[in-house]
Amino acid sequence: MTMHNESASITFRTKGMIARFVGILAIAFGFIVGIYGLEDTGAQWMKTALGLLVTGMLAQGYALYCSVKRIHEIKDQPKS
Repeated sequence: MTMHNESASITFRTKGMIARFVGILAIAFGFIVGIYGLEDTGAQWMKTALGLLVTGMLAQGYALYCSVKRIHEIKDQPKS
């Protein structure tokens, strides 16, 4: 049973790290595309930038969920 909890904890840790990395990249690219969209009026760049920003924030939220879930699983493990 301990092995299953450790593998679940590693899974949540890995998913959280990937989500945090994707979130950081999406937010950074959202700001870059947004700056480009401000200079090039009339293009669809602003909608793309807002979509990237929202995607990045959702990824960061999922990473936070994975972190909290992992902490709860670690605390719920029986003491040996």
